[in-house]
Amino acid sequence: MVARTTPEEVARRLSEEPESLLLLDVREDEERVTAAIQPSIHIPMYEVPERLAEIPRDREVIVYCHHGSRSEVVAGFLEGEGYARVTNLSGGIDAWSAQVDRTVPRYA
Repeated sequence: MVARTTPEEVARRLSEEPESLLLLDVREDEERVTAAIQPSIHIPMYEVPERLAEIPRDREVIVYCHHGSRSEVVAGFLEGEGYARVTNLSGGIDAWSAQVDRTVPRYA
């Protein structure tokens, strides 16, 4: 089972210990243009297997998508590939927009 974290916890950690984690956005390009959590890297879900070298293994990877379903699949994949610290952002960027940063646009 993939670990989960809340938007509030991620925001706290980004402000207190930003170098300890990496946010990985697995949404599609057009979604990223609409809204993004910064700082984060963007690798669409279906490109993750071929782009593993871009995802560091020395930090916790917090994966996010729109609502949390795709990111949970990717987080599970990363665990299977030997990533020791992987977490899914509960509620995805939609929850981030509603609970942490209302300047990040919400979309359907």
